[in-house]
Amino acid sequence: MQNETTGAAKARPNIRNIAIIAHVDHGKTTLVDGMLKQTNVFRSNQQVQERVLDSNDLERERGITILAKNTGIVYEGTTINIVDTPGHADFGGEVERVMNMVDGVLLLVDAVEGPMPQTRFVLRQALNKGLKAIVVVNKVDRPASRPAYAVNATFDLFIDLGATDDQADFPVVYTRALEGRAGIGPEELADDLKPLFDMIVSYIPAPDVDPTAPTQMLVSTLEYSPYVGKIAIGRLQKGTIRSGQQIMHINAEGAMKQGKITQAYIFRDLQRNEVDFVEAGSIVAVAGIEDVGIGDTLADLQNPVALPPIAIEEPTVRMTFGVNDSPFAGRDGNYLTSRQLRARLMTELERNVSLRVQETEIASEFLVSGRGELHLAILIETIRREGVEFFVSSPEVIYKRLADDSLVEPMEEVFIEVHSDYLGQVSEMLGRRRAKLVNIRYGDDGTVYSEYIAPTRGLLGFRQPFLTATRGTGIFHTLFRGYEPFSGEIDSLELGKIVALEQGTVTAYALVKLQQRGEYIVSPGEEVYGGQVIGRHIRPEELVVNITMAKQLTNFREKPTNVSDMLMAPRTLSLDDAIQYLDKGDLLEVTPTALRIRKRVLNHDIRVRAAKKARTDD
Repeated sequence: MQNETTGAAKARPNIRNIAIIAHVDHGKTTLVDGMLKQTNVFRSNQQVQERVLDSNDLERERGITILAKNTGIVYEGTTINIVDTPGHADFGGEVERVMNMVDGVLLLVDAVEGPMPQTRFVLRQALNKGLKAIVVVNKVDRPASRPAYAVNATFDLFIDLGATDDQADFPVVYTRALEGRAGIGPEELADDLKPLFDMIVSYIPAPDVDPTAPTQMLVSTLEYSPYVGKIAIGRLQKGTIRSGQQIMHINAEGAMKQGKITQAYIFRDLQRNEVDFVEAGSIVAVAGIEDVGIGDTLADLQNPVALPPIAIEEPTVRMTFGVNDSPFAGRDGNYLTSRQLRARLMTELERNVSLRVQETEIASEFLVSGRGELHLAILIETIRREGVEFFVSSPEVIYKRLADDSLVEPMEEVFIEVHSDYLGQVSEMLGRRRAKLVNIRYGDDGTVYSEYIAPTRGLLGFRQPFLTATRGTGIFHTLFRGYEPFSGEIDSLELGKIVALEQGTVTAYALVKLQQRGEYIVSPGEEVYGGQVIGRHIRPEELVVNITMAKQLTNFREKPTNVSDMLMAPRTLSLDDAIQYLDKGDLLEVTPTALRIRKRVLNHDIRVRAAKKARTDD
């Protein structure tokens, strides 16, 4: 085990704590890879995969950062603690809590695109905490690179977000992250990232701490080890922490409980290194506090003083999670009961601070609230891969009632990039969803950049029709704006669903006979059950069909035909697509190997009677 050096001075000149923030796909995690390689984290002959910090399988598959992660490197005697943050607004909770651990940020922007919409949220959090920023203009080698525009647009963004004069006077470093090169000018790149490292050490302030004060540490992240149990991670604000130290655990509500730190760690080279002693200013991990949670304070036993808990914005979208009760329940998963589902959701609450779980009157169902569709979709995918079977309902927004009994709803800033050929169709789609145009500008290449204010509920299920309307070329981003007065009902042009009548195996013969009725999401040979949604109808009403019908065998001989030649390819739904495919009254059955859309009420006759009763009541 190793010890950190101590000193009597309040400043820790040999430590820098930074977070890297950027829009999705601007090269943030690639830049971290280069920083790790050039500080000799890896052996010269070691095979290293790309995007080292994106260790989660979902992060690698989707190409985005979902969980905030940190590591530490040593550059010329200075320890640089690096926190890699998500670039998507749905994972803003990850950003809000890790900003408590750092003294400055690297703002990474693309040399072609400049600062993008989802950079705003993360940067706003950093500026509000008074953090200094270094602007890193990446991908300066791209053919359409325009670094001067990127810098000017970034300065405008700083001013727009209310940056101080000191924050707006930011230094700029230009990089080619894939090549591991940096420089103070776009044409003056060194052969390595030394100019970037030098800028971090010279511009980002060292932590100003008091190592002689009573211990104070705010827990910002949780990990779990099968050997030592729950591990609390955060920045040690004051004092020191030692292995075996008695500590006062203060939870977010202020309740105190004595505990003991069994092991202390610092982060070095993608690993947690056990240490005997850690001084204030470092990012530290401690084990031994079993019921610790994010936002809790670990304080001195004799003089316990709580730090302000982490403030997280409230969720805006919710879905119902419930026990899978379909005819195919239990075929794939290992965890099937409401007790197991509840335990898994409660475990997620400990580390996913943006999430809310509420029990309902039905013991097997839970209301799960998050920051957006993607936030909940990642949770669903994570749980299903652990062997859990369950169902989810269609997402719905969370309304609020004010003191004057007025109804308010969550609103989003929507940033659209489309070719001018598709602008009219996209504008019409957004208009039907109660979106209001607030800004528009035209690019030299025919691209139109527009900004809208739209209710969150109008954007649920918007992605697929938007991509269809723009032939897959459109780009849109959303950013939570806040709660505003209810903007009125949204006209719905939803088509009905095609539903299987009975359980059986889908036949090509039945699909060919019925494919003129709409679009199908099942294939021949696939097993279905009565009440399962198998496609979308061309008309608004529900259509119940016998999709398992086989050709009658007779003695009559006719010219043989290849049925598969007449069959159109079914639409294959990803998890995100399946969630957007849901209508009110639909459920998504989620298992480790399958996604099935079904009606909440499987029996067709009961659904018909309920629909008639609803029309009568109206």
